[in-house]
Amino acid sequence: MVNFLKKIPLFSSLGEKELDAINRVSFTKKFMKDQIILLEDEDGDTLFTITKGKVKVTSFSEHGKEVIFSILYDGDFFGDMSLLDGKPRSASVVAIEDSEVRLIRRTDFIKLLENHPGIALTLLEELTSRLRKADERIESLALLDVTGRMAGILLQLAEEKGDQTPEGVVIKSRPTHQELANMAGTTRETVTRVLKQLEVKDYIVISGKNITIVDPENLKQDLYL
Repeated sequence: MVNFLKKIPLFSSLGEKELDAINRVSFTKKFMKDQIILLEDEDGDTLFTITKGKVKVTSFSEHGKEVIFSILYDGDFFGDMSLLDGKPRSASVVAIEDSEVRLIRRTDFIKLLENHPGIALTLLEELTSRLRKADERIESLALLDVTGRMAGILLQLAEEKGDQTPEGVVIKSRPTHQELANMAGTTRETVTRVLKQLEVKDYIVISGKNITIVDPENLKQDLYL
């Protein structure tokens, strides 16, 4: 587990001794596909780091419509806002597939921040990055048509988890059409239609659960900006 902790950006500035200390005070918990990990508005005192699997950060309107804010993968963390301010969770987190997370209680994490300011800086950078992405998502929902919103989501996924290949940037195990619809504020049928249009126009190539963005800069200039 210490070797895994080394790969997490939040803990990358720590030495073996500190990583071993985190390993001793943290513990592992497993969640089945579709199982709720966190509930919006519940009290929270724990930081979660994904060691295996994939989860979605989501919320439901009073009419039951789901909005997906982000999808997180191995090495990503969540629960940090409530951990720092002690306020209720701002969103729910649900396992998209069978997942395993490592948990650290608030008291242990606060001690870690006090002793290692570098972690606080990394955490601040991550929170700032998430705020910028949230601002971009809000702006796209307000100003772009559904094709532009889908382009923005694909570009964000490519930036976060894409693999550069000679054919373009590959997004592996992409979200389902329904998940993409909940991220873009549209319907599953519309997502299917838009993805097909993007493929016909050679912006993307779809192969099973993978999507390759042939030229991200071209997609960004033509449809997202």
